[in-house]
Amino acid sequence: MDQYGKRRALVRLICFISLLFASTAQASCRLALVLALDVSASVDAGEYELQKLGLAAALDAEDVRHAILNGAPGHVSLAVYEWSGHYQQKLHLDWTDLHSQGDIDRAVLALGEMTRSHSNFPTGVGQALAYGASVMERAPVCERRVIDVSGDGVNNNGYGPASAYRHFPLDGVIVNGLVILGEDPAVLEFYYLEVMRGAGAFVETANGFADFREAMTRKLFREINNLAVGKLDTDTNTTLPYQG
Repeated sequence: MDQYGKRRALVRLICFISLLFASTAQASCRLALVLALDVSASVDAGEYELQKLGLAAALDAEDVRHAILNGAPGHVSLAVYEWSGHYQQKLHLDWTDLHSQGDIDRAVLALGEMTRSHSNFPTGVGQALAYGASVMERAPVCERRVIDVSGDGVNNNGYGPASAYRHFPLDGVIVNGLVILGEDPAVLEFYYLEVMRGAGAFVETANGFADFREAMTRKLFREINNLAVGKLDTDTNTTLPYQG
């Protein structure tokens, strides 16, 4: 091979390596995020709409979009499901990689068009976490894995969170909570003591369903940016540094 042939071979090798690195960078995932929405009987039709549209609007918020697309290297992958009783879970958005504004646009549209899956069943938080584990098993390989459970009540159906954590593959998965304050005075402490799990986990609060959009926006911003917030002070409703 003459010197020109050697140069062409070297150029092809350099191009191949560049494309390989570009492909690897494009494929890397920094966060697999599962959002779980409560559709138990305590959530009426109007509250469901506030929750559904609030989630879509939170994902569409400028700060959240910026965090997704301009954060640490790697992309965010998102899945969304609804939960209530023992067998009442429904996946509405399967794993979707958010690489671009268009990707986010399509996810926002899908969430805004969700049709409620169930409405007359109790609150099975343990089963909701078990279903989340099955969704997470199919997640892309990502640096962090987070399940975000929203709800307005304590577990009153089937096994609780402790059993889910013992028996389902949730090791290494961070579980955050979004508590919708209202009729159940025990819900905040329940999420704080039984649902929240993992280093850096935290609980966000919404003052009723009307505040869900703002609370979810804050929560997504924290989760996507991996901010160092943690345990909740149940006397002041503020987050404290995580203590392990």
